[in-house]
Amino acid sequence: MRRGILLIISGPSGVGKGTVSKALLEGSGGNMVFSVSATTRDPRPGEMHGREYFFVTKEEFDRMIDDGEFLEYMHVFGRNYYGTPKKYVMDQLEMGHDVLLDIDVNGAMKVKENCPEAIALMLAPPTMKELRRRLETRGTEEQPVIERRLAEAKSELSRMKEYDFVVVNDDLDAAIEQCRNIVECCKHTPDYCVDFVNTLIDEDF
Repeated sequence: MRRGILLIISGPSGVGKGTVSKALLEGSGGNMVFSVSATTRDPRPGEMHGREYFFVTKEEFDRMIDDGEFLEYMHVFGRNYYGTPKKYVMDQLEMGHDVLLDIDVNGAMKVKENCPEAIALMLAPPTMKELRRRLETRGTEEQPVIERRLAEAKSELSRMKEYDFVVVNDDLDAAIEQCRNIVECCKHTPDYCVDFVNTLIDEDF
């Protein structure tokens, strides 16, 4: 069985990560799953343990940190903790499922450090002016928040060279197709065909 691919997608707020991620998951025929994070926050109405998140206590989260059970973790707004459980991701990969991880730049680089074979993809806007337009058009945030998000976007995008691939989301359908092609191409690298390669070279002729 082919081992799955761990695909990390990063990008600034408003760039379309959620839309692209949903399209990749829906178009995978069930072969790609979304990484389920652990969190110390309380479940919201309708959320289920193991589906939206693994809901754990602060004490349990601390134990998981001490035992090295996270690929990455972070403390959000000085309140709740969020982390990517290593066991869940590795189990899915071993079952042949591709795993999609939507995470910020710092978290992405931490995952790459712990899982070098992961594929890191930066989703970028065509221009900063277009990113501003998208943030303003959705009408969900006040102007000071938009300005902060644009400043954060500049900082995130300045680290594009640390990623394996960059996809510009100018045309949504084209961006989705490019992301799908990247995943398919990565399935044919020697690192991901290692079982086939080893079998072939050990075979008698």
